[in-house]
Amino acid sequence: MANLNSYVLFACVVVLNLGLTYSKSQLIHLNENNWEKMLTGEWMVEFYAPWCPACKSLQPLWEEFSSWSKDLDLSVAQIDVTLSPGLSGRFIVTALPTIFHVNNGEFRQYRGSRDKESFMSFIEDEKWKQIPAVPWWKSPSSVQMSVVSYFFKLSQGLRAVHSKLMEDYGLPSWGSYLIFAFVTILLGALLGLFMVCLIDLIYPPKLSHRTVVTDDTKGDSAHDSDDEIIEEEITDEVAQEGNNVRKRKPRKTD
Repeated sequence: MANLNSYVLFACVVVLNLGLTYSKSQLIHLNENNWEKMLTGEWMVEFYAPWCPACKSLQPLWEEFSSWSKDLDLSVAQIDVTLSPGLSGRFIVTALPTIFHVNNGEFRQYRGSRDKESFMSFIEDEKWKQIPAVPWWKSPSSVQMSVVSYFFKLSQGLRAVHSKLMEDYGLPSWGSYLIFAFVTILLGALLGLFMVCLIDLIYPPKLSHRTVVTDDTKGDSAHDSDDEIIEEEITDEVAQEGNNVRKRKPRKTD
């Protein structure tokens, strides 16, 4: 009898473990490489961080909710913002946990109660239709939000470098900032030089046409100038003689 009870207890434990494994297996983990899967079909996506207490409290409920994903014709996923900082910028995640409902590329933020019944009612009763979708200019799949995500990844990379310089190399914080400032100035100078070269390549400067004056041309110009001066002098002399003739009066004969 004791052996039978032991077998029954063992079977219950195995079934329970299988049930938990099945429940967890329905949860999809997304990252920056595969997040575009949510653009097709209906999804509920949670943004979380391992250090977040509220996220830890929600974890068992979210896993239990994911076990109903096949019955609801829904995909339930999680995104770790510490591993995918670009996605937190793309979705403008300002608090944790944050839940989004996605239906064929339309994004809506879930703001209801965080329990399994509320999640299921939100999907079954199509309450998500009462929530306005994220506008196109804030859509995570838009070009501008892609740029924002790159800046988020860059900031996280710089933060990691800053921490490495201080922790691994013992560099003071001001020394790390000084290195960042020098690199920023250097990159700015290189970028400015590249832009100048690019502009010169696209819009090359116009060549100025200069007239080369040879000795023969100078001689001809000087000769022409001398002729003009002689002509002016002759004209002045003729005009002066004409005036003198007019001034003479005829003498009366006795």
